[in-house]
Amino acid sequence: MAAILSLRGVTAGPSALFFLRSPMTAESSQPQSTFAEIRANRLEKVKQLRALGLNPYAYRWESSDRAAALQEQYAGLAKGEEVAATVQIAGRILARRVFGKLAFFTLQDESGTIQLYLDKPKITDAMSAIPDAFEQLKKLTDVGDIIGVKGTIKRTEKGELSVYVSEYEILTKSLLPLPDKWHGLTDTEKRYRQRYVDLIVNPQARETFRRRAQITAAIRRYLEAQEFLEIETPVLQTEAGGADARPFVTFHNTLEMDLYLRIATELHLKRLMVGGFERVFELGRVFRNEGVSTRHNPEFTSIEIYQAYADYNDMMVLTETLISTVAQEVLGTTQVHYQGQEINLAPPWRRFDHA
Repeated sequence: MAAILSLRGVTAGPSALFFLRSPMTAESSQPQSTFAEIRANRLEKVKQLRALGLNPYAYRWESSDRAAALQEQYAGLAKGEEVAATVQIAGRILARRVFGKLAFFTLQDESGTIQLYLDKPKITDAMSAIPDAFEQLKKLTDVGDIIGVKGTIKRTEKGELSVYVSEYEILTKSLLPLPDKWHGLTDTEKRYRQRYVDLIVNPQARETFRRRAQITAAIRRYLEAQEFLEIETPVLQTEAGGADARPFVTFHNTLEMDLYLRIATELHLKRLMVGGFERVFELGRVFRNEGVSTRHNPEFTSIEIYQAYADYNDMMVLTETLISTVAQEVLGTTQVHYQGQEINLAPPWRRFDHA
């Protein structure tokens, strides 16, 4: 006897519609000709960097610090106070403010943002091998570039925690501008088609990706703790079985036969049960050649769980404990807010009899 639990989502989460069409330029009210001019201008800066003996597309950089960790570690630093310890960090320039011999950049890495405090005398002294290092920094960097810096930590007189930069290295020269900082990337269709831009300018999008990765990892940990074995089953199959959906069809040249992208993991997992495995699952991609929208993707992630000698009551317990455990691990609570309502995921859940 075997019981089946299948948990399926209709979208691929953050990756829905990622594959549609070719990448477009970042959202802006500027005409396409302006983007061409911007790109030409930035390519000229690439040439200038190389003429100075600098690599505008560096091979590596070793960071010792992250923005969020620095913000937390030095949260109590007083205005005007500086810490002598050297930090080394890299990230993307989100904003630039230049005032003669001073400049302030906003740097974003994976963890968050921090200000760069750029002072001409300090940079000139530390980077004497590069002529006019501070002027080159002002002239040859743009919003969107990725830069690595070394320096100390200082809180400015205005109260902004900053990396007081002594040395810098341009790691990647961006050729196109980011979306307008006031309006951002707000068009839903473009956000899904240009996920890389969405991730740069929308912190909530990055958090969604991070949460999703944490959720799938927590699901695996829970099931493995319950002695379930995750086994990879074939994606290319000779029959599109396990669910009623239109499959994607491809042709295998060597075998000279049509094959189908799986629309479910069901059939091979059942064969594993027949072969003697008592607890198996697979968390993986399935493909259905049907409708597409921001809420429904033809490629999505599903999980199917099979347990021998169990009935639907066991599966209900497994479902509620799995979801509540994952919520507690990832969110730190089983209380979640959804569409204005508070939902308590803690077991036991209410049971309904459809008979």
